Amino acid sequence: MAHEIIALIAQYGLLLVFFNVLVEQAGVPVPAVPTMIVAGALAANDRLPVAGVVLAAVLACLLSDLAWYWAGRRFGAGVMRTICRISLSPDSCVKQSELRFQRWRGRVLLIAKFVPGLSTVAPPLMGAMGLRMPTFVLLDGLGSLLWGGLAVGVGYAFAAQIDVVLAALASAGTLAFELLLVLLALYIAAKWWQRRRLLVALRMARITVDELNQSIADGQSPVVVDVRSQAARLLDTRIIPGALLADLDGVDQALLGIPPDRELVIYCSCPNEVSAAKAAKLLMAIGYRRVRPLLGGLDAWDAAGYTIDRLPPDAAGSAADPLHMTA
Repeated sequence: MAHEIIALIAQYGLLLVFFNVLVEQAGVPVPAVPTMIVAGALAANDRLPVAGVVLAAVLACLLSDLAWYWAGRRFGAGVMRTICRISLSPDSCVKQSELRFQRWRGRVLLIAKFVPGLSTVAPPLMGAMGLRMPTFVLLDGLGSLLWGGLAVGVGYAFAAQIDVVLAALASAGTLAFELLLVLLALYIAAKWWQRRRLLVALRMARITVDELNQSIADGQSPVVVDVRSQAARLLDTRIIPGALLADLDGVDQALLGIPPDRELVIYCSCPNEVSAAKAAKLLMAIGYRRVRPLLGGLDAWDAAGYTIDRLPPDAAGSAADPLHMTA
């Protein structure tokens, strides 16, 4: 089986590289780097055109990334939430991408392919944040060229050593191919287990949107805290009226002066209220006794028909502004 796969790469190398990169960049956990390395080794032996291999990888990246870019442009924050829901690393994928976007802006596309998870999230994020298409194509193309060129270059430079590995795989036959499938399955299972452990660790009592609305109507004045990132608030300017804006990493500083017995309701817009639960855990660890994440987060509040305010553009990135606190 391994020998047949190697023969296929040699015969249909450009197409295999193209489709492997295309599906990986679409979000399917099928690594494309090994295929590009093998193709680079075959190119060193004049069995494939090296420029054609790199071009196939770059075109596949651009095609997939442009589709994600358009989805982000068209559906904005909704496509980001969808990616996060299906990701094997919930919340952290989009969260880290938003943080990198805040620091690098469009230039994050130059390194996105080298960062696990960021490669799929960055293109729709760029579209949602309004990066111009010509700029996106230029930066994404350069990043794809760096990524694909490096992988192919490694295969080209170490062709002799890779030939030994390929020969060993070919001699091992079906067993080697089955071993690769087992390793891929183990990787996916490990990421799933990591996701499950995170959600179990963050399991705690939530407050429903109806309970929160009733609490506010009864004059109990809970402190409502929005712990979305700056980029998330730029993507989605909705906010629960009176909410305090606080970055997840600085939520303890944002609540300085709030009595420990004050009721706190933390919300975000991520699946399973991951960021809100993390913030609640942190606040409980430093002495706040009445802290609960909002079940369903901002989307559930909006879907229930309760009042929503909109942040002005210059306020979407601000945090810990006491003027946004609930009385």
